Amino acid sequence: MKHIAKLRRRIKYWQQVGSQAVQDICQRIDKAYKLFFKQCKSGTRPPNFKKTRKYKSFTLKQAGYRFLEDNKIRIGNKIYKFSKSREIKGKIKTLTVKRNHLGELFILVVTGYKDESFGVVTGKIAGFDFGLKTFLTASDLTTIKSPLFFNEFRHLLKAASRNLSKKKKGSNNWYKAKDNLNRVFERISNKRRDWFWKLAHKLTNDYDVLIFEDLNLRGMKKLWGRKVSDLSFSTFLEILETVARNKGKTIHFIDRFYPSSKTCFDCGYHNKELTLKDRVWDCPGCGSKLDRDLNAAKNIKREGASSLGLGDVRRSLGAIAA
Repeated sequence: MKHIAKLRRRIKYWQQVGSQAVQDICQRIDKAYKLFFKQCKSGTRPPNFKKTRKYKSFTLKQAGYRFLEDNKIRIGNKIYKFSKSREIKGKIKTLTVKRNHLGELFILVVTGYKDESFGVVTGKIAGFDFGLKTFLTASDLTTIKSPLFFNEFRHLLKAASRNLSKKKKGSNNWYKAKDNLNRVFERISNKRRDWFWKLAHKLTNDYDVLIFEDLNLRGMKKLWGRKVSDLSFSTFLEILETVARNKGKTIHFIDRFYPSSKTCFDCGYHNKELTLKDRVWDCPGCGSKLDRDLNAAKNIKREGASSLGLGDVRRSLGAIAA
């Protein structure tokens, strides 16, 4: 970091931002290498250094910026006006200026503010089973259909991609067509994330403890491909854990190898011959007619509650991911 401070004196365009923004590059590289060695596997490559044109953001800490009146901010020697999506609470720790694929600029502010208000205690616990046609099946018979936003905008993506392929690469029309294609992808991503956040708030308002099965997403992608990527289960779980942590709710995961679908909830019979095509099956042990997803959700709830040591939930627990 001392050496990069000396380089900043020689490179003029590095002087357009504060010294801490340049030193932050070292911290990003350090973080990338630590993550690489932590998750190091055979065949993986170490992080590569980004080219200048591919660097999409820079971070400022204590200095280099100042918020002004009328939603204006001074960065360096220039003043910019921005649209404030929410009030800034607490002491500002870092400010990051980020550019997306469309060239739009965003300001991300990290503060030390901590919301002490917790969600309403409902005393309810539920198990959830992920699916393709049905996004979530809850143990209390609640079902949530899969939105499939990529499939909804597929015709727009096809037209935008075809239009891009007809343009000469590097020309002005090529860049316009590329921005049009990125705009469609951005629209899909925004709609999906908006739906995820709203669903996460709804579930954490309804339940105190939410139990899921640890998913093998790579294996699911090999079987069903684009549909699993469109549903984006991992992104939803990340958002759900964030919301649950803020509300003091609990997120718990059971072992992925637990046979939740093949085990009868009523008598515990293990049906080894059950296939993915069997959506409804009759238990040979007790004769019960079982819906595959609902039966799995009930088993996930029972297994998760057992591992947590919970019977009937009467209190709000801190969010955990086991």
